[in-house]
Amino acid sequence: MRKRSAKFWLGLSLIVCLISMLGANFVQTGGYSITVKDLRWETSAGHMMSALLFIPKNASVKNPAPAIITSHGWYNNREMQDMNFVEYARRGYVVMSIDMYGHGNSDTLVNSQVQYHATGMTDAVELMATFPFVDKSRIGVTGHSNGGRAANWAVDDDNLKSTPLIKSVLLVAYDPTYTDKDGKYINKYGNRDVGVVAAKYDEFFFRVKNKDGSKTAPRDYINQATAQSFLNFGINPEEGEKRTSSVFYTKVIDGKEAIRAIFTPTQIHPWNTISNKVATFSLDFFNKALGAPNPIPSTNLVWYWKEIFNVIGLIGFAMFVFAFAKILLQTKYFGVLKTKEEPTPLLASGSKAKVWFWISLVLGAFVSFISYLYLPNIVNKPGFRPTFFVQAPVFFIGTWAVVNGLFTLVVMLVTWYFFDGKSISLKERGIAISGTNLWRTILLSLSVVSAAFFIVFFSDFIFKVDFRLWVIPVKAFTADKIPIIILYLPFFLIFYVLHSVSVNGFSFIKQGKEWVNVALLAFFTDLGALMYVIIQYGIFFARGLSWTEKMNPPISNIYGIWLFPILVYFPLAVILDRKLFKLTKNPYLGGIIFALIMTIMACTNTLTAVP
Repeated sequence: MRKRSAKFWLGLSLIVCLISMLGANFVQTGGYSITVKDLRWETSAGHMMSALLFIPKNASVKNPAPAIITSHGWYNNREMQDMNFVEYARRGYVVMSIDMYGHGNSDTLVNSQVQYHATGMTDAVELMATFPFVDKSRIGVTGHSNGGRAANWAVDDDNLKSTPLIKSVLLVAYDPTYTDKDGKYINKYGNRDVGVVAAKYDEFFFRVKNKDGSKTAPRDYINQATAQSFLNFGINPEEGEKRTSSVFYTKVIDGKEAIRAIFTPTQIHPWNTISNKVATFSLDFFNKALGAPNPIPSTNLVWYWKEIFNVIGLIGFAMFVFAFAKILLQTKYFGVLKTKEEPTPLLASGSKAKVWFWISLVLGAFVSFISYLYLPNIVNKPGFRPTFFVQAPVFFIGTWAVVNGLFTLVVMLVTWYFFDGKSISLKERGIAISGTNLWRTILLSLSVVSAAFFIVFFSDFIFKVDFRLWVIPVKAFTADKIPIIILYLPFFLIFYVLHSVSVNGFSFIKQGKEWVNVALLAFFTDLGALMYVIIQYGIFFARGLSWTEKMNPPISNIYGIWLFPILVYFPLAVILDRKLFKLTKNPYLGGIIFALIMTIMACTNTLTAVP
């Protein structure tokens, strides 16, 4: 079969990206019947806020429609709510999907102001109420995780208004308020309609503290006093009737009928954002609470088609990175980096070297696992993270990357000095490189990544979509993120460059066919993170609570969730590193490109908070 040219793959990658943009845009606009606007406005809180606004064709000044403000959780952004905004807008609701302060394109959050204006939810409600095509008597708020907390805080703000604006509240993966500051059961929501999505294996919420200090498992939440009080409209649960999940309970309060409902899917916390079951419950809830202008059955869902097109975009993005790198390597300036002969796998010269090869792979996975387990309680100590590192999650992942990168360096040095590593020169390994070629490598990497993100920005500007798969997002970003990206880049360069050097210059020992070598290294690179996730969720599903939250001191379950995308990134890094090394015999190129992409993705899809 004839080998396809780099130009062919470049053209195909652009076609794939365009298909993604057109398809995702078609779905989120309801076949071009919904207008999508990118909002940026100065709020009464004195901050710039960002949101996507979806206006269905049925909403007009003469026929104002009910509205829903929806919010992502901590460390996410407005695009993460595509399941909700696609399905709500299809049914005729005016929908606003916000970037909470400190997230996405909204202004940076100041930790001391975390509750101010409900992290932006109150500001969004107030703006929504000014639109002439919105029915101000039918405004709902919803959010996932800390987006639910924002919705809860927005109710507190709304209770202080002479004319409240919020009619209904749906809390997804977040506890409602059960008691006052004295511990007395209350109904702070009044005659608003309120629903709760409480996953049976939620990593953070729906636990009740027992007298002995232990906690009940979230899978038992519906039987706890808190849930029963909520379903009985805030009375002491001992005085109310026993109530169950997936039932809409009603009561007339102040002359209006109010709803209470709890849905308990067998899911984990982040799964709520891509669940047909949650989407169906949410649609049923808001239909009862606000009344859908377009009564499409709640089981008639199309949001997953947008997800499919988003994934196609990710594939096109990855294809473009490799194809464009190959194109640049054919130019006169960068062509000097291209090798004339394809590198062959390195051969261990003796039995000791072969044994060390396997030991080093196992040790790397073990260090990856152990360091991830114990670093949280080190990194989170007061004063450990300098204040100018304004993204705590990226700082932790970056620190973990540095630890593993330095261990990889130690393994390479041991291999070099004690296991006949010197028999293969640094030049043969591709490690020795001139200053001029190193500069060209850096420039090539920057050119490839810049061109790839130009496509992402084009997609955002023209079609209001990006490329993503659940917790793996590639999105456009604002200029204020560039200094942050530069600040964190060294963390990721240390790991991904040393990892690429190791994969191609030390660890690519011949085990058979090429793909076997790649698969082996990809597996062991992933193994430490995979072990953590398997143990974490194996115990969680078996016992109802995870092992890390029962440690002393406990470790937040968020660390397990942060590993989900890494389980994908690590194997991809091995594949990209190897493919580019075969073209150039240069282990730095793949490492720098991947470090740039990972840093941008990490710094543009998290919380930015000034201490």
